Amino acid sequence: MREVVVLDAARTAIGKSFRGGLADVRADDLGSTVIAALLARNDYLQPDDVSELYWGCSLPDHSQGYNTARQVGLLGGLPVTVPAITLSRSCGSALSAVRMAAHAIAVGDGEVYVAGGGDSFSLCLGKGFSPADHHPRFTDTRRPDFINFAYMEVFDTAEIVAARYGVTRTEMDEFALLSHSRASRAAAAGYFESEIVPFELPNGTIFAHDDSPRTDSSFDSLAALQSIAPALGGRVTAGNTCVAGDGAGALILASAEWARMAGAEPLARIAGSSVAGLEPEMMGLGSVPATRALLDRAGMTIRDVDIVEVHENFAAQVIPVCAELDIDPDGQLNPYGGAIAIGHPPGMTGARLVMTLINGLAHRDQQIGLATTCVAGGQGLALMLERLR
Repeated sequence: MREVVVLDAARTAIGKSFRGGLADVRADDLGSTVIAALLARNDYLQPDDVSELYWGCSLPDHSQGYNTARQVGLLGGLPVTVPAITLSRSCGSALSAVRMAAHAIAVGDGEVYVAGGGDSFSLCLGKGFSPADHHPRFTDTRRPDFINFAYMEVFDTAEIVAARYGVTRTEMDEFALLSHSRASRAAAAGYFESEIVPFELPNGTIFAHDDSPRTDSSFDSLAALQSIAPALGGRVTAGNTCVAGDGAGALILASAEWARMAGAEPLARIAGSSVAGLEPEMMGLGSVPATRALLDRAGMTIRDVDIVEVHENFAAQVIPVCAELDIDPDGQLNPYGGAIAIGHPPGMTGARLVMTLINGLAHRDQQIGLATTCVAGGQGLALMLERLR
């Protein structure tokens, strides 16, 4: 198998869905802006060097339908000869795109791939799917052929996980406050500037900072919020849940040999990846089996990893994930905050995790990082990186 490296990575800032800075912007315009920026700033790469575009999208309907990857690529400056595919795995869409691009390079299908993803929750949420579309074998428990609750609301799954592990509302709110504190400090220090591509809005305004990190968040304000699912325990609130967002991000991946011949300086190499499945109602723990499988395959333990970027779908889920995997919340976990503060466009988040991880390893002068996310419906993904510069 050939070695796969990351050459560059970039994203838009993340807007709050429905009321944020990108609420009126199409996801394909966000994605194409990122790709165009990557092509423009890497002189060693010609657009027709790209073998294929792998693009994650959790809501592939309406303005994000019709194989949105194709429109993203063409709008971003990739020639018509570069094919594109849209990949949808809920919160794991972009990480799946990165993983699959790495696989293609490793087996010699191509030399250079662009991989990432994006979503506009503001424009597409709720417009493409309804309960009437659900398959009855996942909804009607009276049927003898009932399978499981594959369509269970993620808020309900968070309450179930919290109850199973005895996670309290106080612990969840404290974690949310920590995420905002870390993300706010990182933003104030300019940490995210290296990964964000400014986006010019139609009125000429430049959107270049994530909407959601709050410097004024407090435990009292979080504790005052009402529960989203009171019947299941009342722990989960809008404050200890990720902020639904709009945004896009992408990475350039290549074979190490191609990078060397092109004179490119890789940021990191892909050291391994894994995907796992589990009960839909426990979907928040998907990172656990995926990470364990990846570490076992690599002959490593979690102590060998310097930074672990865990997708913060809910505080209810991150706390048990850390306990199960023995992740140090102070030394390893999300040192620059996570989706509870930064925001979560599901089609993009996996790409953001990877680039924040790469930048974090460089900033802290460390070597090994792991990015992992749970996936609605009961799955998990994990990807390991080794920093090269």
